[in-house]
Amino acid sequence: MAGIPWILEDIVKIAVGLSGGIDSSVTALLLKNEGHELVGLTAGTFSGDMTYKSPFMSPGNIDDIRTIADILGFKLHLVPVSADFSGLVIDPFCAEYLRGRTPNPCVMCNPLVKFSTLVSRARELGCDALATGHYARVNHDSSGRYYISMASDQVKDQSYFLYRLSQDTLSYLRLPLGEYTKVTIRKIARDAGLPTADRPDSQEICFIPDQRYAEFIEARTGTIPQPGDLVRTDGELLGRHKGIHRYTIGQRRGLGVAAPRPLYVVALDPLHNTVTAGYKEDLATDGIVVSDIVYMKSENINGIPAMVKIRSTHVPVKIDIQERDGLVLGRFHQAQEGVSPGQSAVFYDLDGNILAGGIIKNKL
Repeated sequence: MAGIPWILEDIVKIAVGLSGGIDSSVTALLLKNEGHELVGLTAGTFSGDMTYKSPFMSPGNIDDIRTIADILGFKLHLVPVSADFSGLVIDPFCAEYLRGRTPNPCVMCNPLVKFSTLVSRARELGCDALATGHYARVNHDSSGRYYISMASDQVKDQSYFLYRLSQDTLSYLRLPLGEYTKVTIRKIARDAGLPTADRPDSQEICFIPDQRYAEFIEARTGTIPQPGDLVRTDGELLGRHKGIHRYTIGQRRGLGVAAPRPLYVVALDPLHNTVTAGYKEDLATDGIVVSDIVYMKSENINGIPAMVKIRSTHVPVKIDIQERDGLVLGRFHQAQEGVSPGQSAVFYDLDGNILAGGIIKNKL
């Protein structure tokens, strides 16, 4: 099997974050084949009866993780996650939805909970690095500043989720799958007989059962948002909505309104408890205002030629950037649809390296 170019000769003990899926399993396999000593880490919680549960996987996956560790011959450590997961990830997620915003919980969980927990435990165990199965790459410049770059497989690229990682974490992080395609990873898993080889990719938020957002938020917060007016972009009353937390920008289904053309959610106003619906062209916007900026490759992105992703599945588009009063004002070269306050905007240079990122405040 071909060598992995980023492995340094003096890195001999590597902790692998295992989720029970194919990607983390193959990550461990690749590193094992490189001759490294491995330690498996799986982050989770213990319930009152001491049953191990992880917020990052389905309940059955722990058995698959143990099987992978046994097959590849390394010890698995179950790493406790503190109550910070609730306070730093789940509660803010619910609060944002009730404000009519659309957060991405993984973006916050990675730096605040998942990676901080795994890196800390890996260092305690004397590991030289932490590896995960993310489709992205870690690079650094001549000054020693680290940054995330897009994966070779643009369809599976997960760099968007990692833009808030610190320099300390990035310097310790190894991402072996960044140079591979998903097709190749599945072939490697099948050829090796790994039990995860044909497991489908998960697209779900780990802590919301069956992706029932509204029900989860109501149960979690004890709040049932009231129905309100559903209006057209010109202010015409179309009907009533079922609670603002049940709608997201760009949503087409579930509006319950007959119209000559398909209607989409184009705005949410929690202050007046209104949902605004319009046609597809009403979703287009020329730019974004981004706050809570975190810098990665560059500590100033004003005027740098750049691309941006405004959600995890967004194809990067060119954008002109201006920094002003702690905000980034970005103007798209071509109008974009579905800009959602609360989502992250991640800025890349033209080579696909993350310059910085932040939270979309509103449209420009």
